[in-house]
Amino acid sequence: MDFSNIWCWLIPLLTGLICGIIGYYWGKGSSTTIDNSADLKVLQDKNARLQADLDACNGKLKVAAAGAAAATVAAVAPAVERELPFDAEAAKLAMGKAIKKDDLKVVEGIGPKIEEMFHAGGIKTWKALSETAVARCQEILDGGGERYKVHDPASWPMQAKMCYEGKWAELAKWQDEHDHGKL
Repeated sequence: MDFSNIWCWLIPLLTGLICGIIGYYWGKGSSTTIDNSADLKVLQDKNARLQADLDACNGKLKVAAAGAAAATVAAVAPAVERELPFDAEAAKLAMGKAIKKDDLKVVEGIGPKIEEMFHAGGIKTWKALSETAVARCQEILDGGGERYKVHDPASWPMQAKMCYEGKWAELAKWQDEHDHGKL
C-alpha cells in the first residue's frame, strides 16, 4: 500500500471536519430563540372565551328546544287525549234504537261476526275504526275467509267517524240513502 497518497484523502477530510465544527458554532451563536409564549397565552385565553360563549349558546338552544317541545306536547296533548262525549239519547233519537258506545255494529255492513274479527284485530272503538285505512279493514275481512269477500268496507271508517263525532242524524240519513253501506 502506498502511503504517499494518504494526504490526498486526509487533508480534505480534516478540512471538512473543521469547517463543520466552525459552522455549527457559528450558526448556534447567531441564532435567536423566539419566545411565542405571550402569543400562545393570548390565543389560549381567546379560545377559552369562545368555548364559554359556545357553551352558553348551546345551553340557550337546549332551553329553547325544551320549551318548544313542551309547547308542542301541550298543543298536541289536549287534542290527543280529548275524548268526544257520547250522547246515548241523541243516538237513540236519530237511529231509532238504543245505541251502546263503541258498538261497531252501528256501522252498516258490520255484524256480530265482523265486529268480533275487528276486535281481534285491535279495532274496538269507533275512533279506532275511523282512523283505520280501508285496506286494513279489507285485510281483516280477508282473514275471515271466503264468506266475507262480499262485504265492502270502503265506507266503514267514514261511518265510524260520524258515530265517534256524534253526527247521528247525518249517519242515519247516509245509511238510508245507501244500499248496505255501499257508495
